[in-house]
Amino acid sequence: MATDADPTRASRLPVVLAGGALASVAAAVVAVWAGGGAATAIPGIEDAGGLTTWGLPVARTLTDAFAVATVGALLLVAVLLPGGRRLTATQLRYLTWAAAAAGVWAVASAAALVFTLSDLFAQPVGKMLSPAIVADFVTTDAQGRSYALMAASAGVIATLCVGIGTARWARLMLVLALAGLLPPAFTGHSSAAGNHDAAVASLALHVAGVAVWVGGLVFVLVVAARREERAADAVRRFSPLAAGALLAVAASGLVNAVVRLPSPAEVFTSRYGLLVLAKTVALAALGGIGLWHRRRTLPALADGRRGAFVRLAAGELVLMAAAMGLAVGLSRTPAPGSGGEVSPTEELLGFPMPPPLGDFPWTPLFTQWHFDPLFAFGTAAAALLYLAGVRKLRARGDKWPVGRTVSWLAGLAVTVLASMSGLAVYGKVLFSVHMGQHMILAMTVPILLVLGAPATLALRALPAALKGEPGGPREVLLKLLHSRYVKVISHPVVASVLFIGSAFVVYYTSLFETLMRSHLGHMVMLVHFLAVGLLFFWVIIGIDPGPRRPPHLGRLFALILTMPFHSWFSISLMSSTALIGEGWWSQLERPWVEYPMDDQYNAGAIAWATGDIPVLLTTIILAIQWVRSDQREARRVDRQIDRADAGDPLAAYNAYLAGLHARDRRTVNSRKAEES
Repeated sequence: MATDADPTRASRLPVVLAGGALASVAAAVVAVWAGGGAATAIPGIEDAGGLTTWGLPVARTLTDAFAVATVGALLLVAVLLPGGRRLTATQLRYLTWAAAAAGVWAVASAAALVFTLSDLFAQPVGKMLSPAIVADFVTTDAQGRSYALMAASAGVIATLCVGIGTARWARLMLVLALAGLLPPAFTGHSSAAGNHDAAVASLALHVAGVAVWVGGLVFVLVVAARREERAADAVRRFSPLAAGALLAVAASGLVNAVVRLPSPAEVFTSRYGLLVLAKTVALAALGGIGLWHRRRTLPALADGRRGAFVRLAAGELVLMAAAMGLAVGLSRTPAPGSGGEVSPTEELLGFPMPPPLGDFPWTPLFTQWHFDPLFAFGTAAAALLYLAGVRKLRARGDKWPVGRTVSWLAGLAVTVLASMSGLAVYGKVLFSVHMGQHMILAMTVPILLVLGAPATLALRALPAALKGEPGGPREVLLKLLHSRYVKVISHPVVASVLFIGSAFVVYYTSLFETLMRSHLGHMVMLVHFLAVGLLFFWVIIGIDPGPRRPPHLGRLFALILTMPFHSWFSISLMSSTALIGEGWWSQLERPWVEYPMDDQYNAGAIAWATGDIPVLLTTIILAIQWVRSDQREARRVDRQIDRADAGDPLAAYNAYLAGLHARDRRTVNSRKAEES
């Protein structure tokens, strides 16, 4: 009977991994057969052949499996295993594993590209291997581009992982691996479904969650079975990541199923619904195993007893592999009612053209809602994490200002309003409403969020790492806040240029029209506006710690200098004679918009009018912070004098002069930093 110290346990690991891969491929084949993906050839109609019919799901399964393995290995190296700036010997060894997995990922992606080409044109693989045909497919078809991007990303990772030796480059490779997973999510069934914005965003979140969850589990199992040093630390760090990934996978899968299935009854009556049900059962079982891990096997692992963890994780891995195979089968199974025709406008927007906005009070802005998984899940997670931090502080007797909590929750509520209400619906149809959405996300939401001081709350709520222990989330956050990157972008000049310059770059180039044509591009644009707004107002009125900021007078000066450029941008919109994004607006069937140039004029007016109130509020907030800062400084000097008064008067006077000198030096240093 094997014990935890038995060296044969690690030797069984390849068998477990091979079993997981076989389970995934077998589940994919069965799912394709059950879902009707292996269609019977019809006499007289050309067919891609059996090689493509069965080779495509196998290639996709191998692509998914080795993409997940790549993410898992890089996650282990860059996040889970403790280390410094230079990678340790253990981390370098698993970086080699990542390079090997990425190489197979690249080859499998290329094979999936060729099989997809054969499947789309109903021609055998041999006829599709011409370089000219493949190149044309990659440049003209969305699926071709997605697999080409995936293969290119995997190839870059496989090449670079061989030579890198720092944690920074390992983290960069992890980001590239996660990005390389996403292109296929924006093609296929989800991108063609009704409400494809929600379907595509939820599928992208689903794919990323699965990669982190499954890939991380594979490699914490590997380090535990191989009895690597700091394996228990890697498993401890992975536990909260796994819980978050499980929630992301479950929520995004639910959204995708709701979008794709016309009615709940289809879950039990359609092949697609039955496959969804099978995946749900597998997910529930995996959640139960994760709970058992947290309660039983992780404490045992911390005590050095690894057998129970390895056995249970191996079974969990095989079940996960089967679930991935079911996902491949789902991708080959048409959803009920997916063959219906949609209008060109609905295909562009992702939803039917809304009714005319009408006159004031523009009721459709409050009645037309459109679910967006990114903002829905993002704001919900931000609210729950913030409230959990506040609860933790109060549980240990610490106070947290109620005003900060109210400000944070109000900012999230306004974010939901701007991203899912009629502002989001009409923002893709009317330039004026889009500009209102832009101004709210860039100038209203950031003021509320930065006053919530989330980083300060996190630093107070998160536990500090013990001496000699690897740094945890608190140490990572502190390092980020004081990093060179944050120091550069938080300089008032840089923050102001990003805040104002991005508007000119987006709207006065072809970038706006390009971003509007895809849900991913539109989502990136909105997130960018929110991000640059958060950066700018954090520099001006932020409470959270960070690099040295200019004095309050310097911040006021930066605010005053920035706002004229905002007014200039607004006036340029109103006076422009060229229609911005004309290629996008002209494709929308909106007969109730008679004069697009009038709508653009209204957009400029909205930008101008909505800029004044946030600036006024920011100025008032900055003035209040300035007064409070001086009051705190005065109280500090008074305390020094009071302490010195207990001795002799000369010491009190010297303490007073020292306080004044220290304040003057801080002012001079701040001015020098601003000038440099």
